[in-house]
Amino acid sequence: MRFHMGLARLLPRPNVRPASVAAPEETPVETAVIVLANQKGGVAKTTTTLNLGVAFSEQGFKVLLVDLDPQGNLTMSQGLNPDAIERSMFDVLVHRMAIEEVIETREVDIAVSSIDLAGADMALSSQIGRERALEKALAPIKGRYDYILIDTPPSLGLLTINAFVAATGVVVPVQTEYLSLRGLVQLENTLAMVRENLNPRVEIIGIVPTMYDKRQTHSREADEILRESFGDLVYNTRIRKTVRFAEAPVKGQSVLAYDSTGDAAAMYRDLAKEVLSGEKSRQHA
Repeated sequence: MRFHMGLARLLPRPNVRPASVAAPEETPVETAVIVLANQKGGVAKTTTTLNLGVAFSEQGFKVLLVDLDPQGNLTMSQGLNPDAIERSMFDVLVHRMAIEEVIETREVDIAVSSIDLAGADMALSSQIGRERALEKALAPIKGRYDYILIDTPPSLGLLTINAFVAATGVVVPVQTEYLSLRGLVQLENTLAMVRENLNPRVEIIGIVPTMYDKRQTHSREADEILRESFGDLVYNTRIRKTVRFAEAPVKGQSVLAYDSTGDAAAMYRDLAKEVLSGEKSRQHA
């Protein structure tokens, strides 16, 4: 009990709107720019970005994925080699190249990453309006897409701040373990500063429990604490551990393409329905 109450005090409920569970029926009125963020690595953020985007595409929506992580895992997950890419999101953000120049079409459209992005924070730091570089880059193409999903690096640096400034909402994948839950405090503090100074409407729209293992007491307890602390903000869908999530990127595919009828694909289709319904409710609020 003391463990539960301690975390409840540690995690104040952020400035958010609860996710809805109604079925989606309409195309979004405006392009939704959803950032997948968590400063802790290894929480299935890239996996969620890719498979959520492909699940949206299956529903008939036009989707763009943006890889803002210098590691390029999202880019690699679609069969592209970040080490061989000559033009990437680094050029878009730092050199103001048109984002169309770095978009590749695979299962969905993807604006690719390269290791050059590791130097983006330093390169942008001296530029005026550095926090709005991504927002400006997306502006000319937003009308072409229903959903833009942005995969961010495992940090709260300038690349992630750029994503928050461009965002209409933030989805946070959280591994169901105690130390992962603690990171939500720092993330929400960063979002509060972005709301105050740069983007007044950015907010967490949902939390995705990932790497869930119902056989482990700790995993079940962490999931319970997450739901006690954040209520309806936590999606009903839990992304359980499965080897398919490791196998699919080796083939350059989402799990929806790699094992279309499997449990892993079903989890992300269920999650997509929750996110889409929440977006519909927010836009009609």
